[in-house]
Amino acid sequence: MKKLLLLFLTFSSLIMHSQNQNIKLASDIYPPFTDVEGEKGFALEIVKEALNRGGIQTDLTITGFTEVLDGINTGTYHGSAALWKTEDRENYLLYSEPYLENRLILVGRKGSDVSAKSLKELKDKKIAIISGYAYGASVYTSLDVVLIPGKSDQENLEKLLTFKTDYILVDELLISYLLNYQLNDISRFLEIGSEAFMIQPLHLAVLKNMPNAQKIIEDFNSNIITMMSDGTYNKILELNWIQSDVDGDGVLELVMHGDSAGREAPASYYKLMTETAMTESTERYYINGEVYDGWQVVPAKYKTDIIKAANMNNSPSNGLKLKF
Repeated sequence: MKKLLLLFLTFSSLIMHSQNQNIKLASDIYPPFTDVEGEKGFALEIVKEALNRGGIQTDLTITGFTEVLDGINTGTYHGSAALWKTEDRENYLLYSEPYLENRLILVGRKGSDVSAKSLKELKDKKIAIISGYAYGASVYTSLDVVLIPGKSDQENLEKLLTFKTDYILVDELLISYLLNYQLNDISRFLEIGSEAFMIQPLHLAVLKNMPNAQKIIEDFNSNIITMMSDGTYNKILELNWIQSDVDGDGVLELVMHGDSAGREAPASYYKLMTETAMTESTERYYINGEVYDGWQVVPAKYKTDIIKAANMNNSPSNGLKLKF
């Protein structure tokens, strides 16, 4: 009886430890996914919410990328909230399933040809990028284009509109946000590429030797799936529509936040974890836990004017609205 009681107390202690565990995560600055304190960081918000649902408290640090990896290797941090997967890092880190993607697309002035699929197709063109971003060696070592560094997307946009550069590279999440809130400006001034130059899945990664590492990752993966279907992703990303396979049947659904789908079928939306990030139409809608095959069968009660997802979110969206 004493042994049974001891086992029960030990098991209970492990559960309590897992539920109250605090982990230290570090990431570098990569707006709008991760950002300095006071600015919106979509990836950090998603990770924090998913971990919190599993009873894990997070201490988030934003620092340089070198400091992130050094801190993980020395044990200063338990992992990173937003990390790309490499073979070397897998030796000591346990990765979650991807929960977002970094997708860089080409944006030009209205009327520009944005159909290029590689930098080689843009020979001698000026491409504005943001200093310090991890675009990858293929971008930085390219001899085909002239790279124009800038401090922000806003600065690069101004360069584009004043003919100081031919194109800018912008993450598609930011473009999706702008299409949702500045469609008229986007349509008037910009041409947006339909295919990404670079796609890198984002993961939560924690040290393999951290207590409960496997359970933390498993719970995180499960909570992410739930968050995609219950409207949490829409709310954090401040988008009315996202697309994902929320019911696990291998078919993508458009997931709506709230009770207002709009008067017409959505023309643009943000896809999660797919090679092609934005398309013009789909035939499957996931609304309040129900799947509807086709816009025509979506109940009329949902076909009302959309209340913007950002209006339902109490947290501000600092630094994302571009000025035209």
